[in-house]
Amino acid sequence: MICFRRKAYLVSAMCLGAFAGMLMLSYRRTQKDSFLPKTVMHKSKGFCTGQIVNNSISTLSDNKTFVLAPYFDNRVKKLIRTIGIVPHKEVKKVYCLFCCPTGDDIYISKAVIDIHKDRFGFPYAAADLLCMEPTDCDPQYVSFSWFPQGNTGLLPRFEIQNRKIADSLMDFTMCISTMFGDYNNVLQFIQSMEMYKLLGVQRVVIYKNSCSQLMEKVLEFYMAEGTVEIVPWPITAYLSVSTEWFYSHDGTQIGYYGQIAALNDCIYRNMYRSRYVLLNDIDEIILPNQHPDWKTMMEDLQDQNPEIGVFLFENHIFPNTVFTSTGIPSWDTVPGVNILQHVLREPDRKEVINPQKMIVNPRKVVQTSVHSVLQAFGESLDVPMDVAITYHCRTPFQPDLPRESLIRDTTLWRYSSSLISRVNQVLQNIPSLKGKR
Repeated sequence: MICFRRKAYLVSAMCLGAFAGMLMLSYRRTQKDSFLPKTVMHKSKGFCTGQIVNNSISTLSDNKTFVLAPYFDNRVKKLIRTIGIVPHKEVKKVYCLFCCPTGDDIYISKAVIDIHKDRFGFPYAAADLLCMEPTDCDPQYVSFSWFPQGNTGLLPRFEIQNRKIADSLMDFTMCISTMFGDYNNVLQFIQSMEMYKLLGVQRVVIYKNSCSQLMEKVLEFYMAEGTVEIVPWPITAYLSVSTEWFYSHDGTQIGYYGQIAALNDCIYRNMYRSRYVLLNDIDEIILPNQHPDWKTMMEDLQDQNPEIGVFLFENHIFPNTVFTSTGIPSWDTVPGVNILQHVLREPDRKEVINPQKMIVNPRKVVQTSVHSVLQAFGESLDVPMDVAITYHCRTPFQPDLPRESLIRDTTLWRYSSSLISRVNQVLQNIPSLKGKR
């Protein structure tokens, strides 16, 4: 039994521990008996001399299978989990080829292709290529072939990540996927970055497809500061992408610039670098109501729910078309939304369940979607909105609501003094924005 979108509710601590233990055992049994590789590895003579590829997206020889990165995953068995993108109806067979650091033996293992179920109707989907690796060596690279034999010398090689575990973990890493459409919401980006830092983030990983020249300068500032890590995301060079999450039969091949593949890559990229990973968009802030920052909030949540690895926070819309400007600087000359002017949120809709964004322990996640995990060790917890919400400042979902129907929520203003100071400092340190206040 793998946990699919299952939620944790109030149960006693004893039951939580026992139930989590059962889940772990059942998950391990499913991994062993269901989709983990079962093929017997065999040897072949040859040399692994192909070019080493370190691109964030690489296409295999069929021009239909795309590799992001292979990751060592020994949480259940010693295997290589390669994050990829595949056409869900076409790719049926692929083999992993490993070379040990010494010797001229090639170890060949047939991959299990585990396609993520959340593809929302699109022809292409995120997938895991799962291969057992040799038991008598720890290969550095893996290659892929459509045949269990043949000339391997020219096959590109991909470096296997996560063999080394960081000596110390960061507390919080945020995954932003994906930046596209010549993104130019500069002010909201800076405000969000400074809010994330106030709340406890140490690294923000951005899968960047495109942005404006001004936004490039902002990214350069945060990269030099050491906060931002950019992963190039040239998905449009390979596939026809949609700006929607659902398939409209419009000729596009993958939804929302392939964000699900990017999110899964980000989970594994940071699995042994960060205690927690946040999955949300740049216009969203997981905003505590009872705690000053994420660290104190997560310490309390984890103490109360020691077996939980996935924490879900309800998304609430703060329309960027409705303003409250008393005592708030305007920064009119900086392009973008000023979140401090937007503290009125839409009420819940009776017929709609609010989506959620997540803080996860990456070592307990197997596969993730956008608003929930698809496979994990253990349960997920719906965090009550009196503890925290996802503040989402964007165009309204309910544009016809009168202002009187909106709910005033000034939680964000608790941070306004520090935030204003920090934003002004950033504006002064970026030449293209200096003096724009």
